[in-house]
Amino acid sequence: MDALGHVNNAHFLTYFEQARIDYFKTVIGENINWAETGLILAHIEIDYKQPVVFGDLVIAYTKCTKIGTKSFELSYSIVKMTPGTEVLLATGKSVLVCYDYLKKSSIEIPEKWKKAMMEYDEMI
Repeated sequence: MDALGHVNNAHFLTYFEQARIDYFKTVIGENINWAETGLILAHIEIDYKQPVVFGDLVIAYTKCTKIGTKSFELSYSIVKMTPGTEVLLATGKSVLVCYDYLKKSSIEIPEKWKKAMMEYDEMI
């Protein structure tokens, strides 16, 4: 909580990060050696709608919205759960680039990742 009594805006980046981790666990589902092949966050944006205050139950939704050769875009919605409805608190997007940390260069998105994301997010 910050001096104004709500979650500081910087924490929304952490919400997005946790959402990305959960997305990959759910969608890709394999053990990835992140020290060798992984992702680099190339861009992120956030649009704030309402603050998060103490006691709010928040959920992050994540969806792949674009897939390129070496990068893809994830879109996020942060919502507060209230009785019978969800209240939108923030939206955002990030661009992630697949990266070979051993060669120190970008690489193409693995085909099985592309297929899994496209199927999960009904992009086919």
